[in-house]
Amino acid sequence: MASQQTLLEYLTTTKIGEKGQVTVPKQFRENLGLGTGAPLVVLRLGDGLILMPQQERFERLCSEISSALTANRIPPKAVLATLPKARERIFERRYGPGATEGTASQRRGSRSRAK
Repeated sequence: MASQQTLLEYLTTTKIGEKGQVTVPKQFRENLGLGTGAPLVVLRLGDGLILMPQQERFERLCSEISSALTANRIPPKAVLATLPKARERIFERRYGPGATEGTASQRRGSRSRAK
C-alpha cells in the first residue's frame, strides 16, 4: 500500500530580517538538501507565499496540483475560497482557540518587547 504524502502542512514560523531575508530552519534545509545560495521559487497564492526549492520541483508541484484539481473538477476560485478557513485553523493551532491576526500580532509584539 502506498504511503499518502501530505500536500500542505504547517511546519514552523519564521521572521523576515532587516534586509528582507527569511531564515529556513536547519532541519528543513537539510531534509530538502538546500545549501547556501540554493535557488528558491516564490509563488504567490492569494495573500500567501509559497517557497519552493528549484524550478523543477515547483513545476512538478504545479502539475500535480493542476491534475488533481482538474480530475476532481475543482475550479481555482473554489481553492482560493478555502484559504481563509485554512488560515484560521493555523492561527488557532499556533495561538489558541479564537485567535485572529490581530491577537497574534499583539502576542508577537509583547514577546518582542519582553526580550
